[in-house]
Amino acid sequence: MCLAVPGKVMEIEERDGTRMATVDFGGVVKEVCLEYVPDLVVGDYAIVHVGFALQRLDEESARRTLELFEELGLLQEEFGDPWEAAAAQEAMQVQEARK
Repeated sequence: MCLAVPGKVMEIEERDGTRMATVDFGGVVKEVCLEYVPDLVVGDYAIVHVGFALQRLDEESARRTLELFEELGLLQEEFGDPWEAAAAQEAMQVQEARK
């Protein structure tokens, strides 16, 4: 199952011409591409799918959703190895498209 998961932007940097962020998903920290939502800033919450921030989200909605996902055990399922592999593949495709 694929989910779009809310996370909090902790750090932002540009890497090889691509805006990337360190995002906290309720204790699970991952690298996320910000190319689809370039105006996100540190402290914002975003909906993330396979390593790409897709939309800004308010903090209350993000927290409620993360709590529900944790109760249902969905965060462990979403952030297994397939998620990381898909995120890496998508990030490479974005970088190649920008060349």
